[in-house]
Amino acid sequence: MGPPIETPKGTRDWAGDDLALRNDVFDKIRKVFRLHDGAEIDTPLSHRQVWTKLIYDLDEQGGTPCALRYDLTVPFARLLAMSNVRTIKRFQIGKVYRRDQPSLEKGRMREFYQCDFDYAGQCDSMVPDAEVLCIAVEVLFGALQLDMKIKINHRLILDGLFSAVGVPATLLRPISSAVDKLDKLPWPEVEKEMVEKGLDVNVATKLGEYLQQAKETDTASALSALTSDPILSANPDIQKGVGEMELLMQYLKAYGIAEHVKFDLSLARGLDYYTGLIYEVIVPDLELPEKDMVVSVGSVAAGGRYDNLVSQFSKRSIPCVGISFGIDRILTVLKHLDAPEVEKLDTWIVIARFHCGAYGIAERMALARDMRLKQQISVGFDPKADKSPRKQIDAAAKRAKTLLYMERDNTVAGNMRFKLLTLPDKNLDNAELLGRSEVNDEIMRRRKELRDKEWKEEAGEYDIE
Repeated sequence: MGPPIETPKGTRDWAGDDLALRNDVFDKIRKVFRLHDGAEIDTPLSHRQVWTKLIYDLDEQGGTPCALRYDLTVPFARLLAMSNVRTIKRFQIGKVYRRDQPSLEKGRMREFYQCDFDYAGQCDSMVPDAEVLCIAVEVLFGALQLDMKIKINHRLILDGLFSAVGVPATLLRPISSAVDKLDKLPWPEVEKEMVEKGLDVNVATKLGEYLQQAKETDTASALSALTSDPILSANPDIQKGVGEMELLMQYLKAYGIAEHVKFDLSLARGLDYYTGLIYEVIVPDLELPEKDMVVSVGSVAAGGRYDNLVSQFSKRSIPCVGISFGIDRILTVLKHLDAPEVEKLDTWIVIARFHCGAYGIAERMALARDMRLKQQISVGFDPKADKSPRKQIDAAAKRAKTLLYMERDNTVAGNMRFKLLTLPDKNLDNAELLGRSEVNDEIMRRRKELRDKEWKEEAGEYDIE
């Protein structure tokens, strides 16, 4: 007997309710992206450069060594470097791979989907940055109806703070990594890690004072404190960063989303390619007392400005800003919420035949083809011999919105009568009797009626007030 058949660690299959929920989330995110004039792209799963120790290397097969993509940002930067495009709003939904320790309960996988939206090109300061944050709110708070908070910071402010308190240049990234753990660890543990990495204890203490002061106040007060402090106000990077952040907050108020955003001086983000604004979207822990559990996924989206990444692939420099949504973590939360059931009906209509035997098979094929070509709707039918009416109706109700059933009747033209039943109603007495020539027109009328209803329901779907 061979080894057990199973998926590789950190991966999973998708089917049934989980797949329906995932596709529903994809559809809602795509809609928001397109409302913001985004153009969809797709890039290869593998790339040449190795950017991180968590990447999956691929064996060389007579060519350049490659690795599975770690994110969707680096491939986008490579695409910009290879093309003549200098300005674009793009989005991409695709799988990425990280050689990390997986946790299904927290939505942390080795193979997972990301949904990215990025703005590339020269533009007025903080304009695209504000729009990207607006997209984050419209996706998570609006379309997916999740409680969320966006933490923002600026690389210039953070690096300027490190410089002002005396963090050596050689320790900037290690100390930045330690600071980023403040949302998970108490300050004494973070301070201990800094000292162990070589930072003077007095410098660490001073740094901690500034970080704590900023965390205990609102965004406007925290930014104002940075410009009024006698030590920090002398640092040009901090002043420039604060100016951009204050401008950003003006734009966020114009978008009506400022209440969802808070300045967090301890937010550092782990990737080195960020050059300006950085942000992370947090979903609060979901307590489920009836299951005696707490769903904790933390960050469900993150991003920032990366103005120099394209220049690592070519001589051109194209400023960019973007955000990445972690779908698996979002799904982990949604599955535990009392959200409306996701529409899982992939088929618009099922054609059934009752008491016909082999009679009517060709007619059903002709009907199905007619609907698919003329109305562009999905049509299904059971290729097996007649089942009982009840079994056919029950099966149709699980996969379709409408049932058209054919029944032999020698008293009518064509020896076949047709009835249309709107599912999930299974009562045949409520079906509408139609002539063969009336079938397409009636289906078209019902489709329009259903579309009008759905449009009205969606009218307020993305209201974020």
